[in-house]
Amino acid sequence: MSNRSTAPISVSDDQVPQLHTDAPLPSLRDSRSSKPKVLCVFGTRPEIIKLAPIIRELKRQLGDIQTLTVMSGQHTDLLEPFLELFQVRPDFDLQVMERQQTPNEVCARVLTGLGPIVRKEAPAMVVIQGDTTTALAGALTGFHHKTAVAHVEAGLRSGDPGNPFPEEMNRRLISRLTTYHFAATSGNRELLLREGVPTDEIFVTGNPVVDSLHYILRNTEASSRVRDLLEQTAGRKLLVLTTHRRESFGQAMRQNLREIRKFVESYEDVALIFAVHPNPNVVEAARTELNGNNRILLIEPLGYCDFIQLLTQAWLVLSDSGGIQEEAPSLGKPVFVLRTNTERPEAIDAGVAFLVGNAPGHLLAMLNRAYNQPGWLEKVKRIPNPFGDGKTASRIAEIIHHKICHTADRITT
Repeated sequence: MSNRSTAPISVSDDQVPQLHTDAPLPSLRDSRSSKPKVLCVFGTRPEIIKLAPIIRELKRQLGDIQTLTVMSGQHTDLLEPFLELFQVRPDFDLQVMERQQTPNEVCARVLTGLGPIVRKEAPAMVVIQGDTTTALAGALTGFHHKTAVAHVEAGLRSGDPGNPFPEEMNRRLISRLTTYHFAATSGNRELLLREGVPTDEIFVTGNPVVDSLHYILRNTEASSRVRDLLEQTAGRKLLVLTTHRRESFGQAMRQNLREIRKFVESYEDVALIFAVHPNPNVVEAARTELNGNNRILLIEPLGYCDFIQLLTQAWLVLSDSGGIQEEAPSLGKPVFVLRTNTERPEAIDAGVAFLVGNAPGHLLAMLNRAYNQPGWLEKVKRIPNPFGDGKTASRIAEIIHHKICHTADRITT
């Protein structure tokens, strides 16, 4: 993709680039290239957000490696705006997305699509990120073809194989298939060591989400929609809420929403913006528990860039999302984690995230304490980001370059 100006832009979910053709497995690269190849595989929004800075570094700094990208299509509409934002053009699009697809079906289709690509391109390394079904299929494909697998954000563990589902088990399986483990934190490294991963296969790099957040803040600005929301809540302490995980559905979610509403109603200088996930379980709970207060704004989900811009103006963030546990602290914002466990204990240990649990009244007590101790929130802003310094992508790119080129040199000499 051609270079473009870095002037501020605003990207919305309806700006979808047309990137694939009707031909199956459309290749945009010469498979006969003599350069060692790296195959980066992604299929969901979190994957492209975290792999994009690594792809950019590999292509910009390391000309002696050919970087190829495969989009599985596990998500489509959610993913494609980020390809435009981060200027990533997939070399292959597997187009596996189908309505009401199951993890088994996705995994089978990604495996079927990746196999011919790996056989044709013969990459020296397959790079995956996180804990999605696409990542699991990418790791398994690398293993089947005796190709090195590099796992970005390795070593996350919740401690419960079924929660979150299926991500926790995906993580554990991927670790058994991985050659090089790029751990975001020293805690992730320790978990991998306890599971028997050799020391020289683990690299503590930081989390590339910090790199992407820096990129977004440099290259985007708040849309008119976000500016309007901020005008409606101006002068108030702004709570930003997301909740959508299946483990939260039902009584747990409704209890949290009731306690949040009670808190907002207790203080005239507090407002809430809730980006309501379209899942019917979330929509119904939001309407039942939160309607009827003009300081509680129930909105449709924002595009990622707009959501990041909104987070920068938050007083406090409440969420059951794993990604927001990284994003909020990276923006200097405290986050109350609406879960009973977390695979990111570093944020808890650092004092920038706080686990709510499910005890009745606990969330309300935490909110009241935060309101009545303003110095505590200011202290949070000064805590170093436990997820890195925004230079993760360059570290990972350098390790990949060393591993591939050093190995190639040994083979040819």
